[in-house]
Amino acid sequence: MGYLFYILGNISYMRFDLHIHSNYSPDSGLEVDDILRMAVKKGLDGIAICDHDTLNGSLHGRKRVIELNLPLLVLPAVEVSTNRGHLIVLGLRENIPSGLDPKDTVRIAKQMGGVVIAAHPFKKRSIGNVDGLDVDAIETFNSRCIFGENKKAQKMAIELKVPQVGGSDSHMLATIGSGYTEIDAQPDEISVLDAIRNGKTRSGGKAAPIHIVILQVIRGFLRRIKKIL
Repeated sequence: MGYLFYILGNISYMRFDLHIHSNYSPDSGLEVDDILRMAVKKGLDGIAICDHDTLNGSLHGRKRVIELNLPLLVLPAVEVSTNRGHLIVLGLRENIPSGLDPKDTVRIAKQMGGVVIAAHPFKKRSIGNVDGLDVDAIETFNSRCIFGENKKAQKMAIELKVPQVGGSDSHMLATIGSGYTEIDAQPDEISVLDAIRNGKTRSGGKAAPIHIVILQVIRGFLRRIKKIL
């Protein structure tokens, strides 16, 4: 795996970016192969390509990482749009319908064996307080959250005693790995998912510069308009 895999005592940590968007999302133009190569270049041990309401990007990534023989674990992942905001689900092989109530989305995801993460809960048009929602983890570091949303998410995770994860929410190659999750697990999908459920994680990273965040938003908006036209 990547060079950020290390051992401290008897604890083995791997570094994952659990929130990246490819061109399977309407607001990103990143090719899957480019994401994989950049993740390896950044020294990541694993990633989750979380496209909006489709597993296709991550499943394509899982195929290509083998074909390209890259030292990277690609988790099956999707960012599901609920009627209140977004939930990341890891470990699925089938898509979940969008637009449902978050409780219904969580229930379906868990019936399918998925790990459910509240993505950027305090970002605009996001889920917000997840008290009473049976999520497995809360995204407490998102590199695009630059107005205090991460601190609010971290406070909520601590109060609710819910595991914390992080990701870049990257729509650009340059920001891949700027948000991450350190995971105490073996380098395989089942071990990583179990570690997230059991809170063997630490979130961290560096916020993207505001001009990069604005640029990503503008590019995403223009891509959506182009696809509509």
